[in-house]
Amino acid sequence: MYRQIALFVVVLCAIFGLSAATLGVDISSGSDISSFSCLKSNGYSFAIIRCWESVGQPDSNCPHSMYNAWDGGMADVDAYMFPCFSCGNGAGQVESMVNYIKSYNAKYGMVWFDIEGPGVYWSDNQADNQAFFNSMVAGAHAVGAKVGIYTSASQWIPIMGNWAGGASFPLWYAHYDDNPSFSDFQPFGGWNTPAIKQYNGDVTVCGLGVDQNWNKTN
Repeated sequence: MYRQIALFVVVLCAIFGLSAATLGVDISSGSDISSFSCLKSNGYSFAIIRCWESVGQPDSNCPHSMYNAWDGGMADVDAYMFPCFSCGNGAGQVESMVNYIKSYNAKYGMVWFDIEGPGVYWSDNQADNQAFFNSMVAGAHAVGAKVGIYTSASQWIPIMGNWAGGASFPLWYAHYDDNPSFSDFQPFGGWNTPAIKQYNGDVTVCGLGVDQNWNKTN
């Protein structure tokens, strides 16, 4: 009898483990510990903090938002950067951001490159954009940062073309369908499986302006 019960529990764990998932937020503003504590109590467990602005400088809110996210109970905290193509030196921008975070002894898991804004934040020349992207990757490798890519087909393809130069990195894609699942995902840019989905944007949760994200953990 006990053996049958144990087997039943193992089977249940296997079944539900396949669909295990977590909710998270990304933010581009200041924060406080109480907001993250509230987020945790509402089922959120990870945060991705903007640490580099599109004008080519560190986001001064970044280090303290990282502190607050950890202190508020987040299980994982990452950084994201909105690069400045027109500023040049992609490697230098990544290195500057990582060194800025390190100067505050702020803890984070990985760096997500925000690739969006064709014709606005990027060149009309896809080869130039690809070269800049490769420079960013080189900068991340130089400072030992793990890389992920935030983008979507509607953004990546006009900027980078059908290039698969980012496909070796985890994909965080955006589709505001209010559906926390990957059921909508269509392969692009060499990615066949995403890591995170941003399924809702510009909402207020626990008094904090956030985008909502979903991550399938198994």
